[in-house]
Amino acid sequence: MSVKKILVIDDSPIQTHMLSKALKEAGYEAVLTAADGEEALKKLSYVRDIDLVLCDWNMPVMSGIDFLRKVREEETTKHIPLFLVTSRSTKKDLMEAIKAGATNYVVKPVQIQDLVRKIEQL
Repeated sequence: MSVKKILVIDDSPIQTHMLSKALKEAGYEAVLTAADGEEALKKLSYVRDIDLVLCDWNMPVMSGIDFLRKVREEETTKHIPLFLVTSRSTKKDLMEAIKAGATNYVVKPVQIQDLVRKIEQL
């Protein structure tokens, strides 16, 4: 799978900017952003060909895990790879993410080289 369009979801504008900038510097030109799960669901409803979603877990309005569950319920989005990007790192959190359908799990602070490697493994 060749990743061309990535949606980054995080309620921290600083985190969103830093991750978007790092992804663009790594060669991913089409990086879209959303501040929470609800905004991201709206974008998924009208933006076509999103190849990957990177989503924070702890967000207001709709958490990343709730967003993940909604994405996996919808026929039009359930196929999109989704990485949870979070500071939550317990085994229980990891198991919950896997059970909900996360494609991968990235612990903050994000090491961009590790993230790019995981993206390339898709």
